[in-house]
Formats: sequence, C-alpha cells, structure tokens
Amino acid sequence: MTSTMTSKGQVTVPKRLRVHLGLEPGAEVEVELRPDGEVVVRPARARARRRRTAGRFSKLRGTLPTGRTTDELMRLLRGYEDDSKDPGLR
Repeated sequence: MTSTMTSKGQVTVPKRLRVHLGLEPGAEVEVELRPDGEVVVRPARARARRRRTAGRFSKLRGTLPTGRTTDELMRLLRGYEDDSKDPGLR
C-alpha cells in the first residue's frame, strides 16, 4: 500500500489499516523510528486521563445574557449589518 504525503507532511493511513488497528477519527498514534530506518506506526497506548482543571475562562463561559443567537452575534461582531453587499448579511 502506498500513500502520498501532503504539503503539510500529513499522510493518510489507508482504510484497511485503520480498521485493522481500530483507529477512529481523532485517535492518537505512536510513530517510532527504528535504528535500521524502519518507521512503525501503532495506536497510542491508553494514558491515564489528566483531570481537567477549570481554566481561567471557564467561570465566564455562558455569562453573556444577550438574548441573541450565535449567528446574530457573529453578524454584529463582524460588522455585516453595516455593509449590505457583504455575503454574511444574507
């Protein structure tokens, strides 16, 4: 099997191998370079999940009671309502 590298250095793992390895979108893989130049790709070992601590913004999440939808807020923030020719105004 062959796969082509993108300009970003990304390589698609063929579906047959993803299925065999049990890889789903977002899965982590380990890449090992062996002394003989061989490259080995395998599913990452399950790591103990770190307990997520509250970030500095978590207290602010959801605290803006505007009564507007996300789309309405984005139009307002992007200034679409000021320019009738802007495609985001539709």
